[in-house]
Amino acid sequence: MTDSTQRAFPRDLATVFLDRDGVLNEKMPEGRYVTSWAEFQLLPGVPEAIARLNRAGLRVIVVSNQRGIALGLYSVADVEAIHAALESLLESQGARVDAFYFCPHDKGQCSCRKPLPGLFDQAVAQFPAITPASSVIIGDSLSDIEFGRRVGMTAIFIEGNAQRRKPGAESSRQLADFSFPTLVEAVAALL
Repeated sequence: MTDSTQRAFPRDLATVFLDRDGVLNEKMPEGRYVTSWAEFQLLPGVPEAIARLNRAGLRVIVVSNQRGIALGLYSVADVEAIHAALESLLESQGARVDAFYFCPHDKGQCSCRKPLPGLFDQAVAQFPAITPASSVIIGDSLSDIEFGRRVGMTAIFIEGNAQRRKPGAESSRQLADFSFPTLVEAVAALL
C-alpha cells in the first residue's frame, strides 16, 4: 500500500464508488473496449470483495466511462446487458451493486465523463445521503483519481495489469490517497 498524502480512510465511510474496466474486470488492451458479456472477464476475488463491502453496510456504486458507445462500437443496451449479467453473477455469489452509472459520450461532449463530476451528481440524485466526505473512489486511471479529487472523495488507485494500464499510471498513483495491486487488497484495507 502506498499512502502518498498521509490521508486516512473516511471514518464514516458509507459509499464506495468503483470504476469498472480494470477494477472489476480485465481491462482490454488500450484502444479496445469490452463490447459484450462474452468479453467481460471478472477479475479474481471481485465478488467476495463486493460482498464484504455489502456485509459492512456500504453502498456500492459502479461509475464508468463508456466512450465506445459514442464511437459506435457498442450500444447503451449492450452496456446495460453487461451490467445485468454482472448483477446476476454477483447475486449468485452473495454480492450486489446498488447502482451503475456510465457516461456514453466522447471527450468534451458532456459533464458526466470522468474526471468531470456528472456521474457523482447522478448518484447523489438517486441517493441523497451520499457525501464526498463519506465516500471513496476506487479506480485504475488518472480520470478516476481526478474524479475523486474534484468532488472531494478519498481516491484509491488500483495498479492492475501493468501491460494494460492507461497512460498516466504513475501520475495516478502519486495523486491518489492510497494505491493497491487489486480491488481485493483495497477492500481488505478499507475494512
